[in-house]
This record gives sequence, C-alpha cells and structure tokens, in this order.
Amino acid sequence: MGKIDFKPGNMLYPLPAVLVTVRDRAGRDNVFTVAWAGTVCTNPPMLSISVRPERFSYEAIRQTGEFVVNLTTEDMVRAVDYCGVRSGRDQDKFRETGLEKDQAVKVKAASLKASPVNIECRVSQELALGSHHMFLADVVHVTVDERYIDQKGSFHLDQTCPLVYSHGGYFTQGDQLGTFGFSVRRKQASKAGSAVAGKKASGKKTSGKRGSGKRGSGPGAAGWPGRSGKASPGRKTGDRQTGSKKRSGRPSGQWSGKES
Repeated sequence: MGKIDFKPGNMLYPLPAVLVTVRDRAGRDNVFTVAWAGTVCTNPPMLSISVRPERFSYEAIRQTGEFVVNLTTEDMVRAVDYCGVRSGRDQDKFRETGLEKDQAVKVKAASLKASPVNIECRVSQELALGSHHMFLADVVHVTVDERYIDQKGSFHLDQTCPLVYSHGGYFTQGDQLGTFGFSVRRKQASKAGSAVAGKKASGKKTSGKRGSGKRGSGPGAAGWPGRSGKASPGRKTGDRQTGSKKRSGRPSGQWSGKES
C-alpha cells in the first residue's frame, strides 16, 4: 500500500504532557495541562508553551510573566488528564487531584512535589499565532528528584516512566534503541548489532534499560498522586474519552478553551 494525502494539521507526536503551574497577581495558584510545549534554545536555555487565550491560566501568565513546567510520570496520568479538562475558575485542582505544592525557587509560582523535574520560567516574548499564543520563556531554575541521580551525578529521566501524549492518548516511553551518535560509532555499533542479533537468534527478548525497579513507586500509583485504586478506563471526560481511542472532532492535543 502507498501513501495518501492528508489534511494539514498537527501531526508532530508524541509530545510531553506537562503540568504548568501559575500564580496570578492576587496570589491564587492554578495548574493546567499543556501538550504544546518544547525546547527552543540551548544557550541561553529557553522553552515555549502555547496556550489558548480563553484558558483561565492565560491571564495569570500575562500578569506575572512567570510559570513552572512540571514534567509528569505514569503515576500522574489521571491528574494530568483532569487538569486539562477542568477549570481553575470552578475549583481547586490541587485539592481535587491530590497534587501537592512546593514553592518555586526563583519565580513566584508553585511547583509540584510529584514531578521529577520542575522547570522555572520567565516569559521573554509572547507571540499571537492564531488559536494559540506562544510564550517564549527563559529557563531560570531547574529542580530534579534526587532519587533518579546516580553516583556520578547523572540524572536518569527514563527511570521516572515519563508520560507522553499522542493523538488523544497517554503513553509511557518504549525501549531504548540507541544513544546519541551511536550510528557513527562503528566499533560500538558493530558490537551492539552482534549482541542484538545473538539474542534474537537465541529467542531472547531485547529491550533497553527502563529503570531500576522504581516503576510505580512514586506518590500514588494509580494516576492520582497520593491516592490509590485503579483508574477507570473509558471514562468520558470533557472532549476526550480516556482509556479509549474514541474521540470527538476536536483536533488532537487541543484541550477546550474554557478549561484550565
């Protein structure tokens, strides 16, 4: 079978499903889910998030010019979904999800204790693009969970079971297939290829390193930090049906405007 033409749209997946925390001028904290987030520069370190202007948290970012991007894990999946389909106008999402707050170090906003990485940001520019406004921001501080730092001081994000979003679904990462530059390291690549071929020949499953037995060991292993119990697959929430491939006509990755 060949390829067919497809309507232009957002097909760049998977993406990290992050929780962004903000505080408005009145001191009210809120947390909302963002899938349109990414790295834009290494030096100076910068990232971007794209937010619909009608979202509740949009004004808080404009007021203060600060926010925190909190990376998420599989243990946080229900909280991640909830914070994308419920609005801070109507409720305290920290209380409803059990997400615990820390005070950020260099910005006036909360960070999330359950997150393995908290990235504190200050807005340098806002770009009105259309349905979304992009906030370009400088990374001014980062905190990481020391449980995932090895004896050499290296941080292992893969051990946290990071959460990603793809076409309406939440996923964890798969097996490691290589490391940066492995394709040009001929000797190492040759040895690695021989090892993989040997394992396949012997019928053994090959997989990358996924962690050190810490899977599901974070606060609350059912998607609610600090809670227990099984998630409810197929529960219809907002404009998506979680645990199912059935979705409404809304483009993938776009939470509705009144939420968050």
